[in-house]
Amino acid sequence: MNNDENPRSEQPEDGASAVPDASVPPSPAQPPAQETTGRQRLKAGLWPPRLSRAQLIVAVLLFGLGLGLAIQVRSAGDDSALRGARQEDLVRILDEVDDRTQRLEDEKQRLDDQRTELENSSDQAEEARKQTLEKERQLGILAGTVAAQGPGITLTITDPARAVAPDMLLDAIQELRAAGAEAIEVNGVRVVANTYFSGGAGDVRVDGKKIEAPYEFTVIGKPQDLEPALNIPGGVVQTLEKEQATVLVERSDDIVVDALRPAQRPDYARSSSP
Repeated sequence: MNNDENPRSEQPEDGASAVPDASVPPSPAQPPAQETTGRQRLKAGLWPPRLSRAQLIVAVLLFGLGLGLAIQVRSAGDDSALRGARQEDLVRILDEVDDRTQRLEDEKQRLDDQRTELENSSDQAEEARKQTLEKERQLGILAGTVAAQGPGITLTITDPARAVAPDMLLDAIQELRAAGAEAIEVNGVRVVANTYFSGGAGDVRVDGKKIEAPYEFTVIGKPQDLEPALNIPGGVVQTLEKEQATVLVERSDDIVVDALRPAQRPDYARSSSP
């Protein structure tokens, strides 16, 4: 074999890169692909939100349900005390509130009238004396030092099981006062601002004086307000009846409260008027 002959060109093996032909111009360089970070991929997946119509409807329904439950819970907390009341009881309670408002308006009008009379009276000194005596009489009724007479009710409570406790009778006093009672007497004891009930069931004491059943309340006030106040749902009458006591309420146009409290002179307080 002639050594000067050019060796035969060898073909590239499979997988090997072919030698580029110098006669073919090189293709332009491709720009490098931009690298995508994990935060960018997460942001692209979350925003803008891709909600289907069904998901949007469910979201709206859940929002409405939550709002309704919040309103219902708030409303239930406001009217829980009256939730079990009947319609006629609610109407009665509303009437009592209206009556109390009217009493306050009447009292305001009366005071305005007294001021006008005092300002317009030709003899202001005499008019002032009359008003002072009237005020003294009214304060005497509230303090229990003066007898009182007027419309009202009598409340009689029998206790055959000896289960009526002092706090139940105190609840009756508070309900009557809230309904506008102006003078109260219990078994011959005048009830005033500092009256207290003590003892236990079957051994009730009012201001330290023992009283026996039946307990008789003599009350002066507007009968149309006093009686319904005792019969509200869950009120005095129902509480006493649960203890097997019987309650009798009678209206009258002429009630007399004549049990008196001794007038007490204050030890330290003095009038600030000249």
